[in-house]
Parts: sequence; structure tokens; C-alpha cells
Amino acid sequence: MGADTEPPGAGAGRRGELDVLRALVVVGLVFFHSALVFSPDDDFYVKNTTTTGAVTVLAGFGVVWAMPMLFLVAGLGARHSLRRRGPARFARERLLRLGVPLVFGTVVLCPLPQWLRLRAADPAYDEPYLTFWGRFLSVRPDPADFPFVLEGEHFETGHLWFVVLLLAFCLLLAPFATVLTGWADRAAEAVRGRPALLLSPAPLLAAVNALLGMEENYAGWNRWAYLLFFAYGFLLAGDERVRVPTRRAAVRVGVAGVALFAGTAPGFVAGDDPFTAWTPAALATRALFGAAGWCWVLAILGLLDRRPRFRQGMPPVLAYLAVAALPLYVLHQPVVVAFAYGVVGRSAPAAVKYAVIVTASLVTLVLLYELGVRRWAVTRWLFGMPPARRPAARPEDGRPPPPAL
Repeated sequence: MGADTEPPGAGAGRRGELDVLRALVVVGLVFFHSALVFSPDDDFYVKNTTTTGAVTVLAGFGVVWAMPMLFLVAGLGARHSLRRRGPARFARERLLRLGVPLVFGTVVLCPLPQWLRLRAADPAYDEPYLTFWGRFLSVRPDPADFPFVLEGEHFETGHLWFVVLLLAFCLLLAPFATVLTGWADRAAEAVRGRPALLLSPAPLLAAVNALLGMEENYAGWNRWAYLLFFAYGFLLAGDERVRVPTRRAAVRVGVAGVALFAGTAPGFVAGDDPFTAWTPAALATRALFGAAGWCWVLAILGLLDRRPRFRQGMPPVLAYLAVAALPLYVLHQPVVVAFAYGVVGRSAPAAVKYAVIVTASLVTLVLLYELGVRRWAVTRWLFGMPPARRPAARPEDGRPPPPAL
């Protein structure tokens, strides 16, 4: 699909403030996953002996919007990529930019957290890493768990579940891009005439989460709920006819989102298992969470769009992080787990341990990216980055190409 097929009123350029938000969410995952070391509820790889429920509460404020926002921004980037390349070239580009780091990260990076989990759980466990690595890669097909089509006793894609889903969504939507774009044009006109339609995804997300169940391994959301966020970014988020009412409704929708999220508290704190139980309270909790997530994401989109500060460029540090987002995402969790494994056995207050894990992880990630990824053609390819000599801007509009993430 070429640029000339873009419907009237569609946004002509990328939203720089969302690229910044995407980069900050990826960096925030270092803080988030470091905090899970001290959470009593999450089954994280390494646990501190002392935990606190406050981490679970604070984590809830992140999971309700952060990963959905990543999928939405990725959908917006996919729309721009499709406009330039067309469906076939877009699919090939996503297979390269997402598939290569997915395979590399799964084979090279994901075994380490699993091995450290076993060592942390059993001090007598002394299996050499290379031996465990071979067992980690012992897999069998599992098409019923699509798109996670491989399983094994120790095998996992770990934090790369996001890349698995994003790649699957891109490949699923690419063949229907032309048809969906026509539908999106009509939908944008409908939203311009009836702004209340902005809330129409909320009941759908509530139903998906309630009826299909929330999945703890995927940041608390059902995997197919993320497809709705991606599709919204892909089809509507960049259209000016949708952005205008989103800006106007941002505060009211945000207040509604906070109220809906507060309504989940009884179910998460004192009810039956809110992720999978079929009691009325659990179903209501999942539904409220889904609707709250949509309101939070919509409010953030509108509030950021009221004062976009990055249309002509962004500060150097944020521009650096925006380009580095995918490599940092692929690298971050093994690094966090490795430092957590070395820290939790020490005698120190939990706050000090947390600070050490976060600081050491951030410094290490920047060094790994700067010295081990960004400067070399092979590692740029392995981590989904374009070649270093690639032109930084499109000749026709002067804007940079969208990141894969």
C-alpha cells in the first residue's frame, strides 16, 4: 500500500512523543522487573527472602497501561511502515527486524534466567550451564498455544513474549491492510461525528479479559487483548479525525479509568483468583481491568497529544533511547535476573538491594548496547536494528523510518 492511498485526514507523520513514551516504558521495565524480586505474588525467577505486598499494588498501576501502550505504538509504527513498503515487503521486513532478535534472544539469552531460577530455588543444584542449555532447547510443537508454538520442560520465550505477539500481529494484519484501511477511514469519520465511539473498545476488552481469562505471564492481560490495542494503533491512532476528540476527552476518560481500576481492588486483594476463576467477582474484576486499561491508554494518548513537544525532534538522550528500545528490551531481563541473583543473598535492606539491582542493570544495559550492539553490523542485525549506513530520513518528507518495536 503506497502513501497515496492514505485516507483524507490521516496523520502524515509519526508522533514523536509516543516514540519517547515507548522508550521510557522499555527503560521502566528495568525498574518493574527489579521490583518483582521483592513481590510476594509474582513467580519471578529470583526472590528476596523479604517481600512486600506494596510492590504488587504499585505494579498494578503499570501493567494496566504500559504493555498495551507498547502494542498501540507498535501498531502506529506498523501503519507507517506499510504505507512505504506495501504488505509483502512489510512482512519480510518484520520477519527480519523482529524474527531475528526473537530467535537470537530465545536461544542465547532466555536460558540464563531459567538456569538461575533453578540455582536460586535449590542451593544443591549444580548442573553446568551448558548442560542445562541443551535441555532448555529440547522442545516439541504446541500449536494449540498459538503463537507460542514450542514448549519444553524448561523452554520459554520469557520476556520476549512481547516480540512473539508483535510479530504474529504484524503478519496476521498485513494481508488485510488495504481492506482494513478502508474500514478505518469509515470508522474515523464515525468517531469524528460521535466521539463517544472512542470508548467502544472498552466493553470488547472487558469481554476478552473476562471470558478468555487474564494471563499472568503476559503482564496480566489476555494475549488477544493486545491485538485490539495493536489494531487501534495500526488503524486509527494516527488519524487527525480521531486525535481531536481524543484530546478533548482525555481528562474525563482518565478519571473514568482511575475509577474503574479502583473497582478491581476488592477482586485482586480478597477475592477468588482474578486471573482464571469463573465466579461473578472474578469475572467482574477482569472486565473492570480490561475497561480501565483502555481508558488509561486513551487518556494518555490524548494528554500527550495536547502538547506534543517532539514534532521537530527530541532531546538527544531520548532520541538515543528511542533508537535503542528494541535491543534494550531484548537484553534487559537476563541482566536484571543476573544482578538480582547476586544481590538477594546479601545482608542489606530491601531498598538498598533494589537500588543496586536497578543501577547496575541500567549501567550494564547501556554499556552492552553501546559497546556490544550499536557499533557492529552483525549485532545490529541480531538485535533488529537497521544497518548503520542506512539514511536517517525519508527523502519525501524528511522523517525517520519507524522502529520495529
